[in-house]
Amino acid sequence: MGAIPDAWTWLTTGANWSGDSGVRHRLAEHLYLTGVCLALACALALPLALWLGHGGGRRFGGALAINISNAGRAVPTFAVLVLLTLSPLGRHGDLPTIIALVLFAVPPLLTNAYIGVAEADRDVVEAARGMGMSRAQLLTRVEVPLAFPLIMTGVRTAAVQVVATATLAALAAGGGLGRIVTAGFATYDTAQVVAGATLVALLALAVEAVLALAQRLFDPGRRRHRDVPASPRSRPVGRRPS
Repeated sequence: MGAIPDAWTWLTTGANWSGDSGVRHRLAEHLYLTGVCLALACALALPLALWLGHGGGRRFGGALAINISNAGRAVPTFAVLVLLTLSPLGRHGDLPTIIALVLFAVPPLLTNAYIGVAEADRDVVEAARGMGMSRAQLLTRVEVPLAFPLIMTGVRTAAVQVVATATLAALAAGGGLGRIVTAGFATYDTAQVVAGATLVALLALAVEAVLALAQRLFDPGRRRHRDVPASPRSRPVGRRPS
């Protein structure tokens, strides 16, 4: 019962926030790992998903990519991390961790973006095609805006998963908030373990909130509806004078 008050005491102790092993430094490492891994996963998954969803090998290639992506979710990230750490890549710092986290982040990005573009409203797409839009214009001005909410759902899912899973980097001598948890286990300090886990949970919630706000602010559909004035028929009609 005293673990939570003890964890609060640990978090509010200034000495635990400074130095190379402090919370500030570990948080910066965690954010760096998350940002790099998410950026690389987006660079790998989104262009492929948009191409497949737009029509490039949709029948066979799309199904194959999605199935391979979903199968990758069944592979334990920790097992991949251990294998990469024991390989020659283990000599290159955070590289094994980055590769493992990128592989873990690709499936939701690829699946959501592919489905969002492939299942965009066909009536709208055909109308845009009938207006003479090129394939590139059709993708960037019609299909991607329609798929934007689903694409961002994949980004948010991948980001939260990477934030939570990046704690495993500590088991491979990497950085991040996971080092606080493992240091607590090593010294049998339950308060430190709970504090580290709490920091990871709060960071995941903060990342989710920031990305949800970004989705709301940059949603092309929301901006379009906001900028289009109401038609005369949609405006309220006042009473006629008697």
